[in-house]
Amino acid sequence: MEQWLNQLPITQEVYVALAVLFFTSVFFLLFRFFRRTKSNTIVLAGLSGSGKTVLFYQLRDGSSHQGTVTSMEPNEGSFVLHSETSKKGKIKPVHVVDVPGHSRLRPKLDEYLSQAAGLVFIVDALDFLPNCRAAAEYLYDILTKVSVVKKRIPVLILCNKTDKVTAHSKDFIRKQLEKEIDKLRTSRNAVSEADISNEFTLGVSGQPFLFSQCVNEVTIGEASGLTGEISQLEQFIREHVKS
Repeated sequence: MEQWLNQLPITQEVYVALAVLFFTSVFFLLFRFFRRTKSNTIVLAGLSGSGKTVLFYQLRDGSSHQGTVTSMEPNEGSFVLHSETSKKGKIKPVHVVDVPGHSRLRPKLDEYLSQAAGLVFIVDALDFLPNCRAAAEYLYDILTKVSVVKKRIPVLILCNKTDKVTAHSKDFIRKQLEKEIDKLRTSRNAVSEADISNEFTLGVSGQPFLFSQCVNEVTIGEASGLTGEISQLEQFIREHVKS
C-alpha cells in the first residue's frame, strides 16, 4: 500500500486522503446517530380495569386523579417521572404510552411495540382469578409477537392493587399465568397469531412453561396505583431508559 501511494501523483494522493476522511466521517456520524436514537418509550398494556391509566398519571403527575374511567384511546406523553422532578441535573424524559385494554382496541399496541424500550403488562391482583385466562391469552400474544421476540423487548408483569388485603401475591399470579400459558401453547401449537410467516414458540419443548425460558427478559413486580406505590415500576423504567 505504501509503495502504491508513493507512485501516485500528488493530486491522486489528495483524492485518496479525502475519500478516506469522508468515509471515516460518515461512519462516525452514523455511529453517533444510532447511539443517540435509543428508544425512550415504555408501553403499558393489560386488560381493561387493571389500572393502567391510574399508573400512567402516577408516573406523570404523582396523582391517581382519584381513579379513571376505562380509556378508549391511548394516553401518551413524554415527561420526566414525577418522582424525579426535584432531582438536580439533566434527567432524560420518558415517553409513556397507555394502550387501551379492550380486545377491539388492542391492535393499537402494534403501533408502539416497534419503538418500545420496555413493556409493562399490568394485572389486577385483586380480581385476578376471574380474569386469569384472559390475561394469559393477552400476555401469550405479546410474548410471541415478532417485534417483541426479535428486539428482545424486556417485559415487566406488574401486579397492581396489591395494597388490598385480599389481593393475590405476585408469586401466586406468576405461577397461575405460567400454567395458563402452558395450556395455551399446547392448544395453539405454539404458533403466534401475531405472525403467520415466522413461528415463535414459548418455553422448552417437553417441559412446563416458565417465564425464565423466554428469549426476552420477563420479571414480576408489585404496585398500587391508587396509593402511589410504584417504585418497582419506576425502577424498571430507569433500567431501560437511562437518564
